[in-house]
Amino acid sequence: MNDVIVVGGGVVGLTTAVVLAERGHAVRVWSAQPSGSTTSAVAGALWWPYRIEPAERVVEWALETLRVHEELADAPGETGVRLVPGLHGGERLDGPGPWAARLRDVRETPEGLRVTLPLLDMPVHLEWLERRLRAAGGSFERRTVTDFAAPAAEAPVVVNCAGLGAAVLAGDPSVRAVRGQLVVVENPGITEWYTRADPAADATTYFFPQPGGLILGGTAETDDPRTTPDPATAARIVERCARVRPEIAGARVLGHRVGLRPARAGGVRIEAERRADGGLLVHHYGHGGAGVTVAWGCARAAAALVG
Repeated sequence: MNDVIVVGGGVVGLTTAVVLAERGHAVRVWSAQPSGSTTSAVAGALWWPYRIEPAERVVEWALETLRVHEELADAPGETGVRLVPGLHGGERLDGPGPWAARLRDVRETPEGLRVTLPLLDMPVHLEWLERRLRAAGGSFERRTVTDFAAPAAEAPVVVNCAGLGAAVLAGDPSVRAVRGQLVVVENPGITEWYTRADPAADATTYFFPQPGGLILGGTAETDDPRTTPDPATAARIVERCARVRPEIAGARVLGHRVGLRPARAGGVRIEAERRADGGLLVHHYGHGGAGVTVAWGCARAAAALVG
C-alpha cells in the first residue's frame, strides 16, 4: 500500500482519506484550516443531488452515499447524521428521475414531494470523520499547500481535494465560487425540513432543524467572493422562510454563516495523472454545494484510481 497525502480537510477530503486509510494506505490529510473552519462546516447539509454534474454519474454517487448515511443515522449523536422527514416544495416524483421513487417514505402531495432524508450536523460529522480516520491509522495535519511539490516530496500519491483551492493548485479556471449565506435562529418548534429551489436562481428558500438551531437559507451567488454576512440578504432569507412558517419571523437570531461552494463548469473532476517524478496525482474536486450528498460515492471512485 502507498503513502498518500490528501490535500483538503473538508467533507470530501476527509471522506476520501477515510476510504483510503481503511483500504490499508498510510494517509495524511493536509489542510490549511481545521475541518471545523472549512466550507463544509457551515453547510446546511441535507442529502439531495442539487446543482452538481455530470448528471450521468451523480445519481450513482449520491445513492451510494445515501446508503452509507442511512447506516450512520443509527448513531446520530456520534456521527451527526439523522433521518428527518420534510418537503421539497413544488417538486414532483418524476422530476428528479426514476431513482426518486426508491427513497425512504417518499410520496407526492399537492404541496410537493414529501420524503425522509439524511440531514447532517456538519461540525459533529466532520469530527466523527477525523476520529474514524485516526482509528484507521491516518492523521490530520495543519499544512498550507501552495503547489503540489511539497506533498509530492513526501508521498508517492497525492489526492487533490482542495475545493476552491484547486483553481490555483490544478490550474483549473473552470472552478468558481458560489456564495451561500445562511441565518441561524432559535428553533420555534419546527421538526421537519423544507426546501423550495430553482436551480437557475441565485436565491433559494429552505430551513433545516439542527441541534444548534434552525438553519435558514439561502443563496447561490456565482463568482461572489464575499465571506462576510450581508444584513439585507439575511433579512430577505428570514422573510422568505417566514412565508412558509410564520413563526420564523419572530425567532431570535443566533448567528449568520457564509460559505463559498467549490463549483466547477463540467462538474466533478475525478481523474488521475502521472507526475513528472513518477508519482500519482489524483484530482477530486468540483462538488459545488453537494459534497455531502456524493461524498462516499465520489471518495470510493477516487480511491479506485489510487489502487
